[in-house]
Amino acid sequence: MSKTRIVFLDRSTLPSSALLPKLEFEHEWSEYDATPLTQIIERAKDADIIITNKVPLDEDILRDLPSLKMIAIAATGYNNVDVEYCRKHNIAITNVQGYANQSVPEHVIGLMFALQRNLVGYHNDIANGEWQRNKQFCFFTHPIREVGGSTMGIIGRGELGAATGALAQSLGMKVVYAEHKGVDQCRDGYLPFEQVLASSDVISLHCPLNTSTHRLIGRHELALMKPCAVLINTGRGGLVDEEALVDSLKEGRLGGAGVDVFTDEPAGESNSLVANMHLPNLLLTPHVAWGTSSAIDNLVTILMDNVRAFLDGEEKNRIV
Repeated sequence: MSKTRIVFLDRSTLPSSALLPKLEFEHEWSEYDATPLTQIIERAKDADIIITNKVPLDEDILRDLPSLKMIAIAATGYNNVDVEYCRKHNIAITNVQGYANQSVPEHVIGLMFALQRNLVGYHNDIANGEWQRNKQFCFFTHPIREVGGSTMGIIGRGELGAATGALAQSLGMKVVYAEHKGVDQCRDGYLPFEQVLASSDVISLHCPLNTSTHRLIGRHELALMKPCAVLINTGRGGLVDEEALVDSLKEGRLGGAGVDVFTDEPAGESNSLVANMHLPNLLLTPHVAWGTSSAIDNLVTILMDNVRAFLDGEEKNRIV
């Protein structure tokens, strides 16, 4: 029996310090720091299993990978893979679930506190000499808002959304969950989408990116939010109209925004958010909400367990 051929297309999406657990069965392993579109087929043409985090695998690519039996995604989101093609051609897809249920909520809360207290704005004021020129022991150039007693609206009630809600509640916040956009009847425990936008002091996004959630938050939705509200996106960049978000911040129609994910990653200087990162009420991080050391350890363990389980005929974390 031939060895199982495994190719990791974008190993550098995980820190070099993340040690992948060894696979005990006979296999051939190849890994690349990154794989451009033009080299995917060449590198994976003989692979039985592809491991990928963000490398896109659409129908045009998949049809030229005749040996492929499994795609093991080194993340939770799988919008970079043509799921329907894999379903039709019996290619299994697994993802990594539940590995960052502490890491992501803590990042959300960190962004929220930084924005509600305007920490970046005050830091920059000191760096620019504003405190010194003011000649007062303290000065107030930005609003400072309390978190306790405020309302967090969560869009997406999966594991991460629910964990974020639990952490917010422990801080004395009221937590409400939004029903799907455009749905008339609400499930128990949910409020209408637009009502959540209008009533919340903080909105946190935790839903997947797909055709129904692309630009879920646009100009209309931003206009519904309180002028002092904060929007936090640790989900996917495409959930938010980035230009509309920047306009809302510039025009004072939104209190602040914390963004860990971008429409295109890495985001270049032409990206609206990056181009306006000097705004005191805009806080950007480079898709690292998930990345505590313990979360990364969890991820690589689950990732390799998924590969083992597939070869053992199990259905662990299987999407298709």
